[in-house]
Amino acid sequence: MLFFALPIGYAIWLSFRKVQVSGLGLGSGARKEVWAGLENYTDAVTDSELLNGALRVLGYGCIVVPVMLGLALLFALMLDSEKVRLAPFTRLAIFLPYAVPGVVAALLWGFLYLPDVSPFYFVLDRLGLPQPDLLDGGPLYLALSNIAVWGGTGFNMIVIYTSLQAIPAAVYEAAELDGATPLQIALRIKIPMVAPSLVLTFFFSIIATLQVFNEPTTLKPLTNSVSTTWSPLMKVYQDAFGKGDIHAAAAQATIIALATLLLSFGFLRAANRRNKQEAAR
Repeated sequence: MLFFALPIGYAIWLSFRKVQVSGLGLGSGARKEVWAGLENYTDAVTDSELLNGALRVLGYGCIVVPVMLGLALLFALMLDSEKVRLAPFTRLAIFLPYAVPGVVAALLWGFLYLPDVSPFYFVLDRLGLPQPDLLDGGPLYLALSNIAVWGGTGFNMIVIYTSLQAIPAAVYEAAELDGATPLQIALRIKIPMVAPSLVLTFFFSIIATLQVFNEPTTLKPLTNSVSTTWSPLMKVYQDAFGKGDIHAAAAQATIIALATLLLSFGFLRAANRRNKQEAAR
């Protein structure tokens, strides 16, 4: 616990400090760290680059989260079906992309997006079909989202599938005796009973979306459409290591952490309230 608390406390301490430069900034004592109060936080919340990065991540999340969780639920339901074949191999195949490091996955997909080296563009060219530029403009969001969906669906699928396996078989047998079809069982029994797992995976997905960094950073050398401040965490990294302003970066990181905490807490509280209302009925 101490190893988590110390870095957090130090970052918060740095966020209330700044470097004061005297004269030309040369010589002993020309640069000293002083108390800044809320100045770094004021600059952060009024920083257009940070706000624009947050909006881009919001659009990115609106694509990633529903698609990833929808596919994870669909695959889990399909694997839980009695008619599925080669279930162990299929589970492994869906989960395997999650085992690939995020940077490696982004690099691999990045080269698949490049028209000059991608086999997909070669096939499209041979077929005489349009060749969209996935690393520019609006399609860039789809390209980044695809990397996240490809890598995260397997993990979420395993969480949901494990919950499905924990449902007693007697529940299914009773439903079948009442004449329920497999689709009705999936919609009216399986999905409601794995709702806690869906809440958990949604919670993790929100946190991962707010902290997106690897994908846009890895694709940045391949396109001019990704700036050094494309996401809030990229802005923090740029200020800390590009500009050398660790105090402003610490304030921005603290704001991102607080926003993540508030969103997560609000979502979990709403989910718990809904569960209590359903239990009361």
